[in-house]
Amino acid sequence: MKQPLWILITLLLASGAFAQQLPPAKPEPLREAGKPAPKLKAEPVPLPGGEGGIGLDDLIFPPGLRQVVVPAGRTGRIVLIDPQSRKAREIGGFKSTPPGNGSHDAGPTSADEGTGYLFASDRTAKRLEVIDLAKGAIVAGAPLGGSPDYVRYVATTNEVWVTEPDKDGIEIFSLSSAKPPVPAHAAFLSVPGGPESLVIDARRKVGYANLWKSSTVVIDLAGRKIVQTWPNGCQGSRGLALDAPKALLFVGCAEGGADLIEITRHAIMDRFRFGSGTDIIAYNPTLNHLYVPASKTGQMAIVGVTREGTLKLLATADTAVGAHCAVADDQKQVWVCDPKGGRVLVVKDTVP
Repeated sequence: MKQPLWILITLLLASGAFAQQLPPAKPEPLREAGKPAPKLKAEPVPLPGGEGGIGLDDLIFPPGLRQVVVPAGRTGRIVLIDPQSRKAREIGGFKSTPPGNGSHDAGPTSADEGTGYLFASDRTAKRLEVIDLAKGAIVAGAPLGGSPDYVRYVATTNEVWVTEPDKDGIEIFSLSSAKPPVPAHAAFLSVPGGPESLVIDARRKVGYANLWKSSTVVIDLAGRKIVQTWPNGCQGSRGLALDAPKALLFVGCAEGGADLIEITRHAIMDRFRFGSGTDIIAYNPTLNHLYVPASKTGQMAIVGVTREGTLKLLATADTAVGAHCAVADDQKQVWVCDPKGGRVLVVKDTVP
């Protein structure tokens, strides 16, 4: 018996027949006729109080500040490092705890820069703190409603967004016009099944966050609501990196590797697999290089991003077991956290 066309279409949609076909994941780590990728050297940079390990997690390199910002967990400090001289500056005032196993469950673990201030979380105190960079001190703050993960400044709304995965959402703070700005709880955005990671796309006035499994959500910054959910190809979704001018969004996959989404088409362009235990990835838009740490195997992949939207292994670097987070500076370097070693590792990117 023939079915009406609309019934047939409904059945096809329900069965996933029109769902996006994922490109095959590229295996690791061969390139060009089986030649192994070159290996780059990782240089250790010790952190003050790092003996016994530090719970490192989120590293940032704000373009206006031009320093690597290292929230140094249980030491109770944020460390700012000049990428050229390697000179470090410490900002204290956060809760500190004795050395442990390197897990990032104490002290400052995430920060972001905005309007000349740093906004940072303190996991021990469950507070959002405001740091005056000129004074090198905490000058304001507010209590958090849950255990914090990522802290991100949203310039388009002059707000600070703090992800709270234990509460399945993002706590949003407005900032006063005073100097220093005082944060105040403004809203809570529910993200069921997440959120993991958070990047702000000021060009499109949206934010991107992952759900823990297989999906990325698009958030309207002004409306404070999820407007789209995209499949991202990862079994476990972790870190995000953005190239807004080229409309490229990179998703770190916990199983090891990263996927590339073209934003305007919401399409997965390519998939790359490497090692195991990928978390926070990094990207250099000038070099078009993606950096993919594999924490369980103690390696990092340097991946080229072609104009056609494909991912190609260029080189690798030996890092450390547990080295799960990375950030790129403007000196063709990538900084990788080594929580168990209580230090960061610097890799000079010398591949074309």
